[in-house]
Amino acid sequence: MKIYTFFVALLSLINISCAQKPNVPSVSIEEFIENMNSDSSLVILDVRTPQELVSSLGKIESVINIPVQELSERIGELEIHKDKNIAVICRTGNRSTFATKFLLDNGYNAYNVLDGMVKYKVLKGVEK
Repeated sequence: MKIYTFFVALLSLINISCAQKPNVPSVSIEEFIENMNSDSSLVILDVRTPQELVSSLGKIESVINIPVQELSERIGELEIHKDKNIAVICRTGNRSTFATKFLLDNGYNAYNVLDGMVKYKVLKGVEK
């Protein structure tokens, strides 16, 4: 009975956490890399902290860095890019999902990059 109760509680927590994540337009890393190569006006917004940009995952050249926790205060910095596509990336795709939702709600053309820099680094390492 204890095991059954544990699994019911665990499933409830999983459902709650999944239900809270917004549904936003998203692309795979492969599609993102293709977009980087084909859309010269693509804006890449990295919503990780500045410290994460110098971590082992590194950063993408010419990225705009606005940490997700500062996005609402600093959204004005993106105003000049309002007519462009904005690819939003973070470490694994969680923070970028919420940042993408925020941008969409404020009239921007944004999409989330699934699996984030973790997968980007793996793919870029394979390409070398």
